[in-house]
Parts: sequence; C-alpha cells; structure tokens
Amino acid sequence: MSGEDAAGMPGPAPDERPQPEGRRNLEGHRIDPVVEAEHDSRRAVISALVEDEPGVLARVSGLVSRRQFNIESLTVGPTTVEGHSRITMVVEETDPGIDQIEKQMAKLKPVISVGEVSGSAVTSELVLLKVHGEEPDKVHAVAEMYDGQTLDAGPETITVQLTGDESKIDDAIDAFDQFGIIEIARTGQTALARGNIPTAPGEKPGTAGEPTTPNTD
Repeated sequence: MSGEDAAGMPGPAPDERPQPEGRRNLEGHRIDPVVEAEHDSRRAVISALVEDEPGVLARVSGLVSRRQFNIESLTVGPTTVEGHSRITMVVEETDPGIDQIEKQMAKLKPVISVGEVSGSAVTSELVLLKVHGEEPDKVHAVAEMYDGQTLDAGPETITVQLTGDESKIDDAIDAFDQFGIIEIARTGQTALARGNIPTAPGEKPGTAGEPTTPNTD
C-alpha cells in the first residue's frame, strides 16, 4: 500500500520518511550528532560581570542548567564597584558549548561583560575540612604542609581551612584522608586573568565610585 493510499495524501508513508538523527536537549532542540562528535570536551573558566539585581544568580544558573551544560563550580562575589558582582563558572564542555554559554549569558540584561578567561588564569578556591581528632599533631603537621589553618580543634574533631588551586586542594584532601574526613565544603574556583589582560573580554576594570563597563576603545 502506497503512502497516498494509506493516508489519502501524496508522499511516502511515515515509516518510509527520513528520520532525523541526534539527541534532543531538555528544550526539545535536536543536537547535530556530527557537530557534537567533532569536538572534545575541555575545561574552561568563564567570568561574567553582572549588575546586582534580585535573582541574577538564579537566572544565570537556570539558563545553563536548562541547556544541559556541564558546570563543575559556580561562585559569585562583589567587585571594586558597588552594585556589581563577578560570577565565575568552571565548565567541562566542547568549544561550541562554551561559545553557546557565553552567547546565552550575554543576552541576560544584568550581564555587563562575559567570556572565557584567556591564557593561564590565576585560580584559587577555599575549602573547609573536618577530620577525626585522635591524632592532632599529625593533622596540624599536614595542615602546615599545605599552608592550611586550623580553625577549630577539639577532642573528637579538627577543622582546617585550605586555599589554593585545584591541584593543591586535591593533594591536600588526599593527605587528610588518612585521618578520616567527616565533612568537607568547597567554594569552587574563582579566577582572574594574569597581568594586565582583562578577566572578562572587553572589561575595563573600575575603581570604587567608577562604573565597570565593557571597553569600547
């Protein structure tokens, strides 16, 4: 039976029509499998200057999560300009995915400037680590080895603060594991570009009382 006889309309039957390939994201958009396969994922640090508005962080994180981008960490904090904040995201994505994150974030009204931090960024994070306190001398020795600071010490637990890049933090956590880690809290990485390179593309760093705006020179 032809498609015309079966449906009363010209053309092939539904099961004879070409079927599109590729998975769909949560919004129903189909992802080209060829394009997706041509790019390997890599880690990128994205920095965005934003105006302090209610819900701006929720809007940014919601936008990224809706599109199924892989976020490893997200931090936010004030800048030198009152009313402005810097959002730092570490993502594991393909180059097209990173480009889409930047383009979609740039469309949000509170975003002043956004882009991948170029070159070898200066990165750091803060970690609070609580371990069993049966061996305080050894715990303090390991803390000193990684430039840590003891914030709380008792007969049962010891809490240590660590700062540094991801490699240093991971090594420190491995070293503290011998004491039995009870709890851990990590802020996630924050970053600035090295030297006089703007952290966000086009960013013209401001000082107190001056606006931070994209550099249009």
